[in-house]
Amino acid sequence: RDINPHIPQYISSVPWYIDPSKRPTLKHQRPQPEKQKKYSSSGEWYKRGVQENAIATRYRKGACENCGALTHKKKDCMERPRKVGAKYTGMNIAPDEHVQPKLMFDYDGKRDRWNGYNPEEHMKIVEEYSKVDLAKRTLKAQKLQEELASGKLEQVNSPRHQWGEEEPNSQTERDHNSEDEDEDKYADDIDMPGQNFDSKRRITVRNLRIREDIAKYLRNLDPNSAYYDPKTRAMRENPYANTGKNPDEVGYAGDNFVRYTGDTISMAQTQLFAWEAYDKGSEVHLQADPTKLELLYKSFKVKKEDFKAQQKESILEKYGGQEHLDTPPAELLLAQTEDYVEYSRHGTVIKGQEKAIACSKYEEDVKINNHTCIWGSYWKEGKWGYKCCHSFVKYSYCTGEAGKEIASADANLLEEQPREEEHLTKPKTLMEIHQEKQKEKKKKKHKKSSNSDSEGEEKKKQEKLKKALNAEEARLLHVKEIMQLDERKRPYNSQYETREPTEEEMEAYRMKRQRPDDPMASFLGQ
Repeated sequence: RDINPHIPQYISSVPWYIDPSKRPTLKHQRPQPEKQKKYSSSGEWYKRGVQENAIATRYRKGACENCGALTHKKKDCMERPRKVGAKYTGMNIAPDEHVQPKLMFDYDGKRDRWNGYNPEEHMKIVEEYSKVDLAKRTLKAQKLQEELASGKLEQVNSPRHQWGEEEPNSQTERDHNSEDEDEDKYADDIDMPGQNFDSKRRITVRNLRIREDIAKYLRNLDPNSAYYDPKTRAMRENPYANTGKNPDEVGYAGDNFVRYTGDTISMAQTQLFAWEAYDKGSEVHLQADPTKLELLYKSFKVKKEDFKAQQKESILEKYGGQEHLDTPPAELLLAQTEDYVEYSRHGTVIKGQEKAIACSKYEEDVKINNHTCIWGSYWKEGKWGYKCCHSFVKYSYCTGEAGKEIASADANLLEEQPREEEHLTKPKTLMEIHQEKQKEKKKKKHKKSSNSDSEGEEKKKQEKLKKALNAEEARLLHVKEIMQLDERKRPYNSQYETREPTEEEMEAYRMKRQRPDDPMASFLGQ
C-alpha cells in the first residue's frame, strides 16, 4: 500500500540501522516481533504432586540423603528427618517431585483468580449434594410409608383413587412442598439489605422505605390527568380529580393540597392584599415592611366587618325582618347537636368540648384514719402534715380540734423554755470566778509578749531593708561606672551570683528604680 502523503518525513523515513536501502516504509513504527515478550498461556500452570511413573528402588548419586528424591538436596528436604537416611539404608526411596516450569504471565494473567483451577473439583460438590438429596427422598419415603402403616395419614377418597389411578400432579406437588420446607430451614439465614425474612409467616419486614408506595405518575394513567414534572418530581394537581373520589379519602391529593394547608392561605391573602393596596397608592410590601402590612390588614378587616354590619342594619331598618333572624339555635329547636362529646361510665368527659382532666396513675383524694384532709395539706417548719389535726405523723389517727390545741400548746412551751433557762442559770462559785480571772490575766500577758515580738520583727525588717538599699546603691554605682567604660574593656559577669532575691532586695529595687514616665524623675538625683 502507498504511504499516506500527509505523514511527515521524519516518521516515514527508515533509520539506517534497520534498512540500508532506506526505502520509505512504516514497518519500523510497528511493534517488532523479536522485541515482544512471550507470555505463558492461560492453560499453563505449576505441576502438583509427585512423579508416579518412575519409582526408584535404590539410592541414586546426587539425590537427597534423607529421603532419596533426586529433585532436591538434604537441606531443602521437607520430609521428617530419618534416624538413618535413605543414602545408607536404600529403603523407602521417596518419589521425585515435578520440575516446575518458569511461567511468565501478563497483567491479566497475574490477576486471574481461576488460573490453575481444575473444573473437575466442582463435580465433587455436585455429587455430594445429589447424594444428600437422594438420602432426603429416601427418608421421606420411609416416613410416609410408616405414617400410612400406622394409620395417621388417610388416603384421599377421590374417584381416581377408587379406580386405582393416581392424580397427575400429586408427586410434583409433594416435591414442591418438600422444597418449600427445605427453603424454610435456611430462611432465617437470609439477610437482604433492608429486609428481614420471617420463615413462619412467609412475609418480609421492611426497615427501609415501603417499596409498594405508588409513584405519582402511576396514580392515574390517563394522559389528560394531572401533569407530572419529571425534573422537579412534582405533581401539583390532584390526579384523582376526574375520578369522582373525595380528596380527603385519597392517599395523595397533589402537591397543592400541602401548599394550601396551615398558614399558607393567610400568607397568600396578605400578599394579595399588599398587591391591591399598592395598586391603590399605599406604600406597603410583604417582605420589606411586614409589620406595617399586618397592622394595615387587621384594620382593613375591622373596617370591612363594620361596613357589613352597617349595611345589614340599614337594610333591616328599610325593609324589616329582624324577627326572622332572631331564631333560636338549631340544637335548641331539634334538641340535638353535631358536637361530639365522649363520656366515661362515671360521667366524666373523655373527649369533646369540655376538657378532660388528666388522670394520674396514683390514687387521689384518699383520706385514711378518719382524716378530713389529705396528707400534705399542712406545712410548718419544713414538715408536712394533716390540716385537719396539725399532725406530722403520716399514718396517725385524726384527733381533730384537740390535736390542733395540743400542737399549739407544744409550740408555746418550746418558745418559753429558753427564756426560763436564762432566768434559772446557777450562780458561780468563788473558785470558778478566781479561775476565770486567772485565764484573763494569762491572755493579757500573751498579748503583751506577742506585741513585743512583733516590734522586734519590725526592727529587724527595717535593718535588712537599710542593708538592701545600701547594696542596691552600690550596685547602681558599679553599673554606672561600667557603662562609662569602653565596650571592649568591660569585664565579664563570670563571678555573678545567681540566686533568688529576698523580699528586702526586691523592695530596695522598687524604691531605687527610675521610671522614665515619672515627671519628677529629673529631680531624683539632686
